[in-house]
Amino acid sequence: MGFLDLKDIEEREIVLGYRAKFVHSEDMTLAYWDVDPGAELPEHSHHHEQVANVLEGKFELTVDGEARVLEPGMVAVIPSDIPHGGKAITPCRLLDVFHPTREDYK
Repeated sequence: MGFLDLKDIEEREIVLGYRAKFVHSEDMTLAYWDVDPGAELPEHSHHHEQVANVLEGKFELTVDGEARVLEPGMVAVIPSDIPHGGKAITPCRLLDVFHPTREDYK
C-alpha cells in the first residue's frame, strides 16, 4: 500500500455526526474521525480490539459502564467484545485503531 494522503481518501458518515477516513493494512484499520458537537455514539461492541485517541476536542467515552471525559493526548484501550459508546462534548477529531482489520469499514 505504501504512502497515503488523508486528503485523497473519501470521507464516510458511519453514524449521524461521525465522519471518517479509513486506512486499512493487512491486520489493522485506522479511522480518522471528525465528530460534530453533541453527536452520540450508541453503546455497541465488536470482536476488534480498539485503541481510541482524542486528537482535538473533548469526548465522553463510556467503556464497560465507566465514563470518562477524554481530551487531547488521552487514550482508551478497549478490549474485544466490551460494550462502549460515547458523546462529543465539543467538535472532535479522533483516531481509532482497530485490530484485526474492520472489514465492515472497507
